[in-house]
Amino acid sequence: MGADFGRYRGSESKFSQWLRRRPKPQQSEVDDTAREALLLAVAEAGMPIAPAAHPVGYRCSCERIGCPTPARHPISFAWQTQSTTDRAQIERWARSHPQANFITATGMIHDVLDVPLSAGSQALERLLAAGIDVGPVARSGDDRMLFFTATRGTPEDEDEWWPCELDCHPETMDEHPGLRWHCRGSYVLLPPARLPGELDVQWVRGPENPLPDPLTLLETLTDSCAQYADAADQSDLDHDAVAWPLSR
Repeated sequence: MGADFGRYRGSESKFSQWLRRRPKPQQSEVDDTAREALLLAVAEAGMPIAPAAHPVGYRCSCERIGCPTPARHPISFAWQTQSTTDRAQIERWARSHPQANFITATGMIHDVLDVPLSAGSQALERLLAAGIDVGPVARSGDDRMLFFTATRGTPEDEDEWWPCELDCHPETMDEHPGLRWHCRGSYVLLPPARLPGELDVQWVRGPENPLPDPLTLLETLTDSCAQYADAADQSDLDHDAVAWPLSR
């Protein structure tokens, strides 16, 4: 991974040039060649990927009735062992599943700090203004922002793992409306991806940016999430203050 990252430093990659000049996609189809290039750029950065479901109207392609995460989950239950950076395999998947979204399995090479979009946008501005190397960042739908970081790794002593509510697994995401930390056993949806309701997942900063230590971002992200939560609580109080007299 280090060699790949080093190759990107000091010059703008073709990937970055494409990101900057591309027109905003219609929520439809990202060009097949561009889509494949985006997926391979992630693999070249060392992040393993696997195919995921895609939207069919407002439903999920898995056809599960009441799918709780439409177009956001892997196709296979074996996604952790299936995830790969192998170029030939990714090309086969991309060409045989032209509608598929893709996920990246976290906790091996990278983690993802997943925050509300407004909090993430504010934090990103602060981090860049402070000269901190942020790394890859993606916008997911109209409500989340994903900060890709190096993983915490696997300590020799399991007791060294932080017993922290930030840890997030796919089945517990609703329990973490603020900051979610995707590490071992979790995944996130990769750009470019389509979601029901004409939403999408797109890079804000591409995977050619080196993965930072998560602790360099954590304080700023948690501060922004706390401000976001305070603003949401105040909005609820203001709403209740208006609604209460009307209910009398």
